[in-house]
Amino acid sequence: MLRVTKLTDYATVVLTVLAAQAERAPDAVLSAPELAERAGLEPPTVAKVLKPLAQAGLVEGFRGANGGYRLARPAASIGLLEIVEAMEGPLGMTECSVHAGNCGLERSCGVRANWRRINDVVIDALRGVTLAQMLAPPPPPAPARRIDVRLANA
Repeated sequence: MLRVTKLTDYATVVLTVLAAQAERAPDAVLSAPELAERAGLEPPTVAKVLKPLAQAGLVEGFRGANGGYRLARPAASIGLLEIVEAMEGPLGMTECSVHAGNCGLERSCGVRANWRRINDVVIDALRGVTLAQMLAPPPPPAPARRIDVRLANA
């Protein structure tokens, strides 16, 4: 199963809290404990995700009595790919999707090019979704469809 780590998921939650705050008050900052409370996460977890997010330039941190964190730029300009890569490093469906030379089968592999194509599709999909879009409510579910099934008499 392909999935992002819990920390990447938590980072996205923290960033959506900051994005919501930025919509209300663009220059306001939230302390790590405030972020933890609003995100429903433990303070050590929030502190753990804020460091790589700051290093990646996604959040800005301010020290002092009125210090805290805010988005480094508008939520509409932050793609999910940036968040994933800030937390997990370069995205690679397989090892050879990111680094050449790590596999003994590389020269004779018939699927490497296809894995790279799949990797590119996933990267494009993550790049195409912004933090602002993650903040928006999900669309309503599609109505259920009725399927008539007739069983043959045995």
